[in-house]
Amino acid sequence: MVNSINILELLISPRQSKAIVGWRDGKAVSHADFVTRAGLWQALLAGTAGNNIALFFHDSIEFAAALFGAWHAGKTVYLPSDMLPATCASLRPMVSHFIGDFPAGCAPLAMPVADAPSPAPEGLAALDPDFIGLVVFTSGSTGAPQAIQKKLSQLAAEVRTLEQLFGKEAGEAAVVATVSHQHIYGLLFKVLRPLARGCPIEALSLSYPEQIAAAIAARECILVASPAHLKRLPDSPIWEACAPHLRAVFSSGGPLPAEAAYATARRLGRMPIEVYGSSETGGIAWRQRNPDAGEEWLLMPGAEARIAEDGETLEVRSPHLPDTAWFRCSDRAHMVDERRFTLHGRADRIVKIEEKRISLDLIEARLLQSALVTEARVIVATGSRERIAAFAVLSAAGRAALADGGKLALNLRLREWLAETIERVALPRSWRYLDTLPVNAQGKTTHAELTALLNDADTPAAERPTMPHKRLVERDALRAVFALEAPSDLLYFDGHFPQTPILPGVAQVEWAMQLARECFTLPPQFCGMHALKFQRVIRPAMPFSLEMLHDPAKGSVVFRYFSTEGSHASGRLMFGAAHV
Repeated sequence: MVNSINILELLISPRQSKAIVGWRDGKAVSHADFVTRAGLWQALLAGTAGNNIALFFHDSIEFAAALFGAWHAGKTVYLPSDMLPATCASLRPMVSHFIGDFPAGCAPLAMPVADAPSPAPEGLAALDPDFIGLVVFTSGSTGAPQAIQKKLSQLAAEVRTLEQLFGKEAGEAAVVATVSHQHIYGLLFKVLRPLARGCPIEALSLSYPEQIAAAIAARECILVASPAHLKRLPDSPIWEACAPHLRAVFSSGGPLPAEAAYATARRLGRMPIEVYGSSETGGIAWRQRNPDAGEEWLLMPGAEARIAEDGETLEVRSPHLPDTAWFRCSDRAHMVDERRFTLHGRADRIVKIEEKRISLDLIEARLLQSALVTEARVIVATGSRERIAAFAVLSAAGRAALADGGKLALNLRLREWLAETIERVALPRSWRYLDTLPVNAQGKTTHAELTALLNDADTPAAERPTMPHKRLVERDALRAVFALEAPSDLLYFDGHFPQTPILPGVAQVEWAMQLARECFTLPPQFCGMHALKFQRVIRPAMPFSLEMLHDPAKGSVVFRYFSTEGSHASGRLMFGAAHV
């Protein structure tokens, strides 16, 4: 099976026309339909000027069709991780066209229509391995994202390596993912390897635990996630039906804390397989924790590693790199033997403040030793004067201290704690206390996201909107319909994936309850929810609608959020008389 995994011949390899590529809205998409879509994209792009295009789709199946269509049209694809205005502006000098879900200001090319001419698979040749088919960008977790070119041969080599390592365990199980294909990890695990092996994929990434559990319970599958997502899985009975269907759990984007790994294994019945790598190197090593393995990482087939001359920084070379030169990583490491190593933090997080060398890792480690903090990140904030800014998720004791003494007192308390081991010049001057650290679609906390929190800090939370823009469309005694839009500065978007912000489910339920009380005469006591489902995410400035149906006899309100994309969420709210 390993030798047959070849993404360079995906569109021309013979497959049954009814073979399933994946599911969209619960409906199967056949391999024949996928090849047709790829052919339409190829025909469209072959007739456009320029060699470089920017590609962004939320839908993984349409993304894959456009990706292969672009490659067969001889186009190099630039793969941004988001569609923020600054990202689009930075792409304009690099590309001639945008395709996909980009905003209207980018003038994305119109999607090809089904009756447009498209080349038959037999008219396509295998892709050139030396063609630079992709430009990806670093995550930006330590600064501005950097562009990295990828030959198709590098991507093909990675797919073969993943199949050699994990093909037996993953098999042809369907792929359920919480991460985006717009990053190299999601691209390989969610799109390229599944398509090459013939594994069905879900068109949309899943964000809510209920969505993830329902998708896993539906069929035999693997879960492709990140540490940020796995750390936030709740203890819940919803996972009980998952274990029989789940063949493997993958995690990448950063080391998964041991307690989170064992908690995931307890909830889902599978110990996560962690993959170590980067946008520059691709996959380098992997591990699956057990009581005897500790923190060691095992090199992937064909990869080599050593410690650089500085005595601490990891260097690697592998077939996933563009040449045979040694590549210096940004991590400190210790070689256990020729094939195994342990990681010891970032090597590139040493900064200079007033000519003093400061370790940002050391500041974070010291904060985590405090009983007041459970998660912490520090960055260098620029302005009239460089300063250290700290972002912390507080423990129960920390939240109590903040409530009792206020922010200034807590700032001073943590500064004094740091001062026992950190030079005064390196003590944070800006502090932000968060419910969760912000993460992007790849589950990473980036420098840009944290900087944005500093820039928004002058707007008090009390002045930020917590309700959508609304317009009543229809209303009678038992039914009401609102046209809604979630403002971009909505308070509920804070910390909820700022690179690709989504509206939390709890906010959607709260809005339905509040608007139901505005429209209907309801009993005073809220008694619970039933049949709660979240199908699609709601993004900032996105128009959508809310329909509510009141059943006075049952004391219930059935609600449904929907838009031109389809259904987003639904459920039934129950009300009753107040208890005396």
